[in-house]
Amino acid sequence: MVSSKPVVLLGFMGSGKSTLGKQLAALLGWDFIDLDRFIETLENRTIPEIFSQDGEAAFRRSESFALQKVLSYKNKVIAIGGGAPCQPENLKLIKEKSLSVYLKISKAQLSIRLAYSNTPRPLLNGKSESETQTFITDLLSARESHYSQADIIIESDSISAEMILSRL
Repeated sequence: MVSSKPVVLLGFMGSGKSTLGKQLAALLGWDFIDLDRFIETLENRTIPEIFSQDGEAAFRRSESFALQKVLSYKNKVIAIGGGAPCQPENLKLIKEKSLSVYLKISKAQLSIRLAYSNTPRPLLNGKSESETQTFITDLLSARESHYSQADIIIESDSISAEMILSRL
């Protein structure tokens, strides 16, 4: 890989952005940044706390600020939140300043991963299993047009860091 532009992994929550991002960064010899953890450090509170105390709109503002900052770094693999590329200014920045990779997995696999995830997901709080299924279907449909603008789309329920590297 010749470019030093950051690689941005995007996709729905539970698609493996953070896990695969760490592995890909190790393969490239680059640093890994999880945008949500970066935001938590900047805000000195967790994502669920930001959502509950200030709401989603405030979180999205913090997310845009943090994204702009990390996209100025070179030789980084960055995992961004599932909603980040749905903000027009964020998608524009991602397209201009990075090589973006959409980790596209099936709704069935997303449902399984989210059901067994230990990661707090503020957008899923208080939803029953059937409500979660409907939510995933609806939100994924709404976000697909944003995700599909990535430079590279990898479609598989068993994406590996090596698969991503081979496409870069």
